[in-house]
Amino acid sequence: MDKKIDLSKSVYELCTEYPQIIDIMKELGFESITNPGMLNTAGRFMTIPKGAKMKNINMEQIKERFQREGFEIKE
Repeated sequence: MDKKIDLSKSVYELCTEYPQIIDIMKELGFESITNPGMLNTAGRFMTIPKGAKMKNINMEQIKERFQREGFEIKE
């Protein structure tokens, strides 16, 4: 199975499709992603690039991490 991350999808959609993303994102600095309430509210409209910008997390670092975990990035 190909694991593809479409960066235009919401964090909620991606975490529903690939639950392991929650742990990866937590390790990258998105601590609030483990809060189900936050994932179900803000996660429904927040994308990874928007969240990275808000948290000042380098997008290239995020992409590299997902690629190391076997994901293909679609922008």
